Amino acid sequence: MLDTYKYLVNTDFPTIRRTELETLQVNLGYLCNQQCLHCHVDAGPRRTEVMQPETVGHVVEFLKRQNIRTLDLTGGAPEMNPHFRMLVRAARSLGVHVLDRCNLTILTEPGFEDAAGFLADNRVEVIASMPCYLQQNVDRQRGEGVFVRSIEGLHRLNSAGYGHDESLVLNLVYNPQGPSLPPSQAELEPDYKKVLFDNYGIVFNHLFTITNMPIKRFGSTLLSRGQFDDYMQTLKRAHRDDNLDTVMCRSMISVDWRGYVYDCDFNQMLGVDAGMCNGRKHLSELMNSNFNMQAIAVMDHCYGCTAGQGSSCGGALGSN
Repeated sequence: MLDTYKYLVNTDFPTIRRTELETLQVNLGYLCNQQCLHCHVDAGPRRTEVMQPETVGHVVEFLKRQNIRTLDLTGGAPEMNPHFRMLVRAARSLGVHVLDRCNLTILTEPGFEDAAGFLADNRVEVIASMPCYLQQNVDRQRGEGVFVRSIEGLHRLNSAGYGHDESLVLNLVYNPQGPSLPPSQAELEPDYKKVLFDNYGIVFNHLFTITNMPIKRFGSTLLSRGQFDDYMQTLKRAHRDDNLDTVMCRSMISVDWRGYVYDCDFNQMLGVDAGMCNGRKHLSELMNSNFNMQAIAVMDHCYGCTAGQGSSCGGALGSN
């Protein structure tokens, strides 16, 4: 795999600082039942990195100490971590809102047949990968047969109450097929809702559009195809200063499967230490830290979050 780090490290991206810490995003490991072309984590079925119980305990303690409002669980497929359910239950017992970044097909895997019910029972908000409503596009990006299994996963979530019960929120995630910015989130959402309901009887709450980051597997593909420089110029030309106020790193920190802290999930994948830290810091070392106004480490890939309508783990930051 070609590494994009050296092409990103020298940057003129604006300086930004964190405000109030509201969200703890935790990567539970790189093990996944899929291996998608756009994956910035380089996750897959052969990955062995998963968060262990001691580190899960540090996460729960941090939620308590910092009075965190939202726990955002990602991977890999976060549900494949054997301690996933323990962490969800512990967080919910503290009154923390839990997000699960679900690839949908995990809900149809042997041993995970009850996963949709578990998520519903614990009122977990589901943010599900669905990069298109057309089968050929999804299978091209995520693997043969993924679309059909994703539709089955959505049916299971709907059957558990998601999209129907106002307390069971189901969001879908769109990302472009190639080196381009996503279309308007507000304009694309009605199309998604109409096609998925008319063709498959599926309902969901919101559509999030997310920009592909020029790192890891997607970045390597750009380099190998000679498209990296053009894509970076696309991101930089579309940069909007007003998106800087609402980029996700300003109200969250990211934790890897070992418990080390980063300013965002993308910096985590690049191995860029948190701007507030003098070197790499473990979550257990930061239990009582004040994160307000702390520096955030930036590189050129950060333009992916401020281009056009903006991009975050919660979708667009504004309008086109």
